[in-house]
Amino acid sequence: MLQAENVLSCYGKTAEAYADAFAHELSCKPLDRMLLTRFAQENRHRGVIIDVGCGPGQTTAFLHRAGLAEIVGLDLSPAMVAIARQRNESSLRFEVADMLHLPCADQTVGGAVAFYSIVHLTMYELALAFEEIYRVLKPQGQLLLAFHAHHEGEQRVYPQVDFLGQPVAITFYFFDPDEVVSLAREAGFTCQDALVRHPYAEEHPSKRAYLLFSKA
Repeated sequence: MLQAENVLSCYGKTAEAYADAFAHELSCKPLDRMLLTRFAQENRHRGVIIDVGCGPGQTTAFLHRAGLAEIVGLDLSPAMVAIARQRNESSLRFEVADMLHLPCADQTVGGAVAFYSIVHLTMYELALAFEEIYRVLKPQGQLLLAFHAHHEGEQRVYPQVDFLGQPVAITFYFFDPDEVVSLAREAGFTCQDALVRHPYAEEHPSKRAYLLFSKA
């Protein structure tokens, strides 16, 4: 990532606070739970599934409980991976990995989840991420993506100098769902489902988009 050093610095400083703030976030997100459960049910017999940008591992753990025995959490931040290993059951796997250079051979991954993990990617980097995930997925493999949505006339770039009480230099990007679908299609994906919801009271006040893609 172009701002990879800033991302590493940010989450190196805030991993503990981030885990404290978001480790239980799915408890107040019924739609997220429903979509993740559906994904787990549909992909439980497809072998290794990767949770890309897993952070402290809350989504990885949920997917494991929902039936994915071979789920692996991947995150760019060593500090986040360390927290994920500390705070989740020892049978869960977490590894340091860059979503633009996944440590997986071609067509060896049964499916992928990326929940709110593209937030630091530019459009150019997002296109690269789609190409990389497409590369590692088996034929008919699914990608479930969730992100902060923006629409025409709304702000889409959010530079931050403070995050969870720490001084940082990091940028958050919100995406137009139609543009994301177009990028994924250019990488070879087919869009199976798409929806946008309004934020819950407990969340940052932005709409959330959910896209389910499949590899031909």
